[in-house]
Amino acid sequence: MYHVVSDPPASEPFPELYVSPRDFASQMRWLDRRGDTAVTLREVWDPWQHRGRLPERPIVVTFDDGYRSIATNAAPELRAHRWPGVLDLDASNIDAAEGFGEDRIAQLLRAGWELNSHTLTHPDLTTLDIDSLRREASGSRKLLRRTFHVPVDFFCYPSGRFDDRVVAAVKKSGYLGATTTLYGLATPDDPYRLAHVRVNRSDGVDGFEAKLVELEKR
Repeated sequence: MYHVVSDPPASEPFPELYVSPRDFASQMRWLDRRGDTAVTLREVWDPWQHRGRLPERPIVVTFDDGYRSIATNAAPELRAHRWPGVLDLDASNIDAAEGFGEDRIAQLLRAGWELNSHTLTHPDLTTLDIDSLRREASGSRKLLRRTFHVPVDFFCYPSGRFDDRVVAAVKKSGYLGATTTLYGLATPDDPYRLAHVRVNRSDGVDGFEAKLVELEKR
């Protein structure tokens, strides 16, 4: 799980959300060297449902929120490996100053990327009334599907905040599953609570490698 693939400005209050383009490229090259293959969540889901097969070492590379650096810095590196990424898009970032713009998102989709919902406004979903919760979950899916003409099968909880009521709303909105900030490797056991490995700026390349190697030993 990545957020911004860029160096943070000096005033940035959350510099850990930034991974330098150099570190990102080195991390992707490390994955490639050891035989990993990036796939989309839908490409994972189908074999989980006994439809189709996964490569031997599948990995899903996701990007939360929708910052412009994903298109300018991350996408070219993934393209060099012929890999797709997964964009968990906060719809308010489509036209925001640091966001993508519809044209950039459409370019990623044409390159094989997957588009998933990260709500309309990135709220703490556990604090919302039922109507607001439904609007953020279902409304964001409808907006993305209408705008980009793609399925939008998966959801990503903003800031990893969810409870049983939120999960129920996500299910009712038609999503096949949802990603969390729960640390670990995703399994099909609970598709609405899929674990994730967040990549921080301080991880660098060595920390990134150590996280994945340690998880695979569990």
